[in-house]
Amino acid sequence: MRARIVTLPGDGAGPEVTAEAVKVLSTIGARFGHRFAFEEALIGGAAIDATGEPLPSTSLDGCQQADAVLLGAVGGPKWADPTADVRPEQGLLALRKGLELFANLRPVRVLPTLVAASPLKHEVLSGVDLVIVRELTGGIYFGDRQEATDGAVEAHDTMSYTADEVRRIAHVAFRLARERRGSVVSVDKANVLASSRLWRRVVAEVAAEYEDVSLESMLVDTAAMQLLRRPGQFDVLLTANMFGDILADEASMLSGSMGMLPSASLGDGDGGLYEPIHGSAPDIAGRGIVNPLAAILSSAMLLRHSLGLETEAAVVEAAVERVLDGGYRTADIAGAGTTSIGTAEMGDRVTEQMLNDLSET
Repeated sequence: MRARIVTLPGDGAGPEVTAEAVKVLSTIGARFGHRFAFEEALIGGAAIDATGEPLPSTSLDGCQQADAVLLGAVGGPKWADPTADVRPEQGLLALRKGLELFANLRPVRVLPTLVAASPLKHEVLSGVDLVIVRELTGGIYFGDRQEATDGAVEAHDTMSYTADEVRRIAHVAFRLARERRGSVVSVDKANVLASSRLWRRVVAEVAAEYEDVSLESMLVDTAAMQLLRRPGQFDVLLTANMFGDILADEASMLSGSMGMLPSASLGDGDGGLYEPIHGSAPDIAGRGIVNPLAAILSSAMLLRHSLGLETEAAVVEAAVERVLDGGYRTADIAGAGTTSIGTAEMGDRVTEQMLNDLSET
């Protein structure tokens, strides 16, 4: 297979974790006979510094022509002024819109070997294996807004959804549930928000087309509590944009670290955007200690969803699990009885494990 992959390392620790994901993809390509061509482009603060824009047109054009896009992270203290006209996060939002990506998949699986890294009790974490399906291009992040400029004392952000926007993300969740354990929990705030009442009605209409999948509607505050109280009950969580953003970060603590969780942002085509859910980690950037596993696992999702390479994706995921079973950890998940290693060494361990596993088959 030939594939063109655009990398957007971004800011802070983004270049470090992206390098390890590329290392893994390059190893997979060489071992399986694929030709992956990597092209690097600018986004976020790095792009602002170089061009004055958070997403230069050349970067977007390259991503639109690629088979898949691999992103590191954007943002940092240098560009943290929320009143600035140009901010790194604008680049990410523009990229999602430009690529017409509306479905964000965030899998959360608690590996037995990492139970001790989570602040939750072992019995609470048993069997946790869920996916958050977050609507990505609607809701409060994209609705009408009024800034409190020039000393104004009022501002607003509008949470807006159309039935078609809800319907298309609901189909993604129900199709995914069919491949898993057949259960969807739809998260909303229908007791307060008109947009959530539309959301609940349309999701129920879509559910009628999937008789083999169960549906439960749950208020977002209840869902936030249940993610900590009994997370094993969830299979697929379907959420609006802002709710999914918050709940996914909460769910990351089930695995012990945001450095463990990958994500995929998908549209109607095969192309997609793949990124770790963590930020740019400016406090540890450049020190060679950031956890690259979320980026590496994101590369596995890239292989699976954009390139259709399920076997190769499974090889990456199995190697990550075996390295962790061997006791190797980056600082964020290290503990008693484990071996602490850096970013590059973790990438090396995963690639070596992949090659060892493949040599045995």
